Amino acid sequence: MRQQLTLFIQDSLQIIEKIRKEFNPAQYEIISAHVTVCREDEIIAIDKVIKNIKSIKLPNPLKITFDQVDRFEDGKGVLLPGSTENKQFDELRKNILKGVIDTPRQHRAHVTLMHPRNSTCTDRIFEQIKTHPLPTELFFKEISLIQQKNGGQWAIIDKFKI
Repeated sequence: MRQQLTLFIQDSLQIIEKIRKEFNPAQYEIISAHVTVCREDEIIAIDKVIKNIKSIKLPNPLKITFDQVDRFEDGKGVLLPGSTENKQFDELRKNILKGVIDTPRQHRAHVTLMHPRNSTCTDRIFEQIKTHPLPTELFFKEISLIQQKNGGQWAIIDKFKI
């Protein structure tokens, strides 16, 4: 069983899901488009993590800005990388992991369009993806605790307003 903290995408969802459904149907079936905030190895002390999340009250929705679409994992995968200027995202991670991991590892926000575990991007596919009007910023009002059993579909365990 795996758990992680995730920001599910609401804005620009149609274009992102269209790409995912066409070029990575396996991943599309097991989880909706999202930005991962914390992976399972970071949230082992889940009670403390949830307590930290519940104490976070942002004055405005969390804003994440994005750069141009890019390939990763030897070109097999495709992602929409967050820009390096997402300080609010970095602060969110730091506050969630406070008292759990004092110095969290660097984790660049991103949206995976093609996961290399279950898809392979070609030059032709990448050129097609680049023609889509992908968002340069997204906004989030809640964070979800999600869980996956035996490599199956991810399920939402809880949601928290931030």
